[in-house]
Amino acid sequence: MTHALIVEDDVDSAVTLKALIASEGLTVSTAFNLLDARKQLALQSPDIVLLDLKLPDGSGMDLFNDPDLLSNSEVVLVTGHASLETSILALRLGAVDYIVKPITHKHLQGLLSRVTKPSVLKAEVADLTAKLAASGHFGKLWGRAPSMRRIYEQISRVAGTGVTVFITGESGTGKEVVAQTIHDLSRRRKMPFLGVNCGAISPHLIESEIFGHEKGSFTGADRQHQGFFERAAGGTLFLDEITEMPLDLQVKLLRVLETGRFMRVGATQSQETDVRIVAATNRSPQQAVAAGRLREDLMYRLNVFPIDLPPLRERLSDVGLLAEHFLRGIGEQEGRAKTFTPEALDQLARYSWPGNVRELRNAVHRAYVMAQGTQIDAQWLPGAGDEQMAVAPVMDAPVPQSEVPAPQRETAQAAPAPQSAVVELPIGITIAEAEQRLILATLRHYRHQKERTAAALGVSLKTLYNRLKQYAAERDVEE
Repeated sequence: MTHALIVEDDVDSAVTLKALIASEGLTVSTAFNLLDARKQLALQSPDIVLLDLKLPDGSGMDLFNDPDLLSNSEVVLVTGHASLETSILALRLGAVDYIVKPITHKHLQGLLSRVTKPSVLKAEVADLTAKLAASGHFGKLWGRAPSMRRIYEQISRVAGTGVTVFITGESGTGKEVVAQTIHDLSRRRKMPFLGVNCGAISPHLIESEIFGHEKGSFTGADRQHQGFFERAAGGTLFLDEITEMPLDLQVKLLRVLETGRFMRVGATQSQETDVRIVAATNRSPQQAVAAGRLREDLMYRLNVFPIDLPPLRERLSDVGLLAEHFLRGIGEQEGRAKTFTPEALDQLARYSWPGNVRELRNAVHRAYVMAQGTQIDAQWLPGAGDEQMAVAPVMDAPVPQSEVPAPQRETAQAAPAPQSAVVELPIGITIAEAEQRLILATLRHYRHQKERTAAALGVSLKTLYNRLKQYAAERDVEE
């Protein structure tokens, strides 16, 4: 039977908490000071310890000075308020989570349902590490480069905790796969993992999609709708492209992170949430803050445990391993195995991959389709010439002056890179119009290859598709 230890100097709080835990079918012991806690830990190693930091004879942190006492127990800090400092403290001390007073039955149930011996999680990480040495993958992540081994270490360290993770990296580096791996190694693995692309949802609908809405709360709301926070209850909510979330909604997200409560659109009562947040962006968070795309207070609240993914060009030694992994998967799906020639693998390893792992996967798929035999040579793979085209800051031909109204013929022109075409933008054009011209011109330049267009623009492929869909809809309305 699962055993819990409550270390709390407030007798009334300890008694109430003991009754709640016992009602969930656990055995419970209580300790009202450090001395008593050490005795209880020596008598019976608990599965979970709920630890108040402020005790009569010292700080609850002092228990971490003797690692053997808590070596096989989950430790949950009990705090009077949620804060960034509390989250960081929980991680540094070795605690897996923290719980805010007053403790609600629902939150406590969530914690108790996820109790897992640390030794079990350590064994799983050890198994993944062994597979890394043998086959080159860590769960769903592939690569043996030192930069990837560091990522695996970070995932192993943070997965078993409840702290918020902020993943950064260029488009196509595998941020969602990292988030999924964190979930799979966490105590929440039996509950949902829900991935949400904040840039792919209409700004008019995103609040309703994230928080849900009540029936009749707006035109078309003919029924109650559960948002992502409710659908991911007990699990992990992955917020991709967080910098695409409207600023007014970022305020509400910050409030949820600080209080653990949210409100559906049109509701009058808030409700509790038990969700772990993993956020991601392909932008520099600091630059996004400076550009007004990310609230600074939200950045600090999300950035408890940062993970920065390396671009594929910085770990080219992994290209062959990744390419062969993708090729095996395609062969199994299509029912016909194919292999790369040595020249093909060499060419793959010399390309810079501006679209990162996503571009590599698509290139392998195209080469598989185009290769008529069982061997894939370098003919259908990106080469040196493609690399120059992929990384050059080239856009499209300038807008003819005859198409610009006379009062607006004074133009702002970016300094072109050597041998580069430019997009000329007239003074007075809106930001939305400028963005549309830039995107469409870049798309034409790359001959409608969306992977390279997205990489050149520094946006995700999902965002590019979303913009193109919007432009097509606007043309249909005009016609």
